Amino acid sequence: MAARSGGSAVARLKDVAEAAGVSVKTVSNVVNGSVQVAEETRARVQLAIDELGYQPNMTARRLRTGRSGVIALAFPELPSPYFAELAVEVIAAARRHGCTVLMDDTGGDPGAELRIASGLGDPMIDGVILSPLGLDQAELVDRERPIPLVLLGEADLGPVADRVHIDNVSAARDATRHLVDQGYRRIGAIGWQDPSPRATAQQRLQGYAEALQSAGLQLDPALHPPVRSYFRPDGAAAMRRLLKLPERPDAVFCFNDLLALGAMRAVHEAGLRTPEDIALVGFDDVEEAEYAIPSLTTIAPDKTKIAELAVSLLLQRIVHGDAAPSQFLTPGYRLVVRESSRRR
Repeated sequence: MAARSGGSAVARLKDVAEAAGVSVKTVSNVVNGSVQVAEETRARVQLAIDELGYQPNMTARRLRTGRSGVIALAFPELPSPYFAELAVEVIAAARRHGCTVLMDDTGGDPGAELRIASGLGDPMIDGVILSPLGLDQAELVDRERPIPLVLLGEADLGPVADRVHIDNVSAARDATRHLVDQGYRRIGAIGWQDPSPRATAQQRLQGYAEALQSAGLQLDPALHPPVRSYFRPDGAAAMRRLLKLPERPDAVFCFNDLLALGAMRAVHEAGLRTPEDIALVGFDDVEEAEYAIPSLTTIAPDKTKIAELAVSLLLQRIVHGDAAPSQFLTPGYRLVVRESSRRR
């Protein structure tokens, strides 16, 4: 068998096939992502690829198939743990399909997003997975290069590209209903944006409002102060505003975990306790949520399935590019109940 790094030869497709107990054609299908392969077989082939250190010959692949196996991935806020964790899942999913991922951070800038959506002007990029913030439908339609594209997230830009997302309204409704079920009655929300709310803010506020209405609770505008962005300082600033109200909330639903963690800090600085004085629920289930003190109740999107669906859709679009774009709801999310929202 061919040696790994440090040996006199590199692993070949044939070596991978022998190690995995499959045909060379099956290994090729896994590497190229050209056809569906049973998940068990794909996992066995990927294990052999990893153990042997097999590296596809990109030049040969492009000459043979017209594709390089390189895809681009771009998020608006890579410092956000949610996007960082999702990026890891996308890279892993792409690797299972024999693809390499190039990453970029757009900062939510429409120009940067359009450049990514057009393939960065690089003919070696086969397709793009993009989470847009500032891009609009007209810009996508008129992009310079109509490269295969899958969009992630809440922004609905119409039938321009495949889109993968979760039901944010339902998830926010479930998060707020959990607080209602725990016995909280003056429930605030942190994450609304004014005057230009993102789709995330609109959908999660809608779910929050629907849960309050269903419980017969009043939607008080003073209980959802606007934020500039979705980072810890924004959550802390919004919580300080809530704490200054004549009647402060007894619970708060935050539109992401970073807002919730910032809010938790502000509660602590005010000499109050979570959840005894103010319960908190977040959204995203980033790793930090589990290790916060107290640990944070949160909505957990299935990042692994989001990534796998996005990569699979993109590869299908690369191979069969003529089908009409579709909207895909992922298999869902779950509410992870931890210490920050439990009645004690």
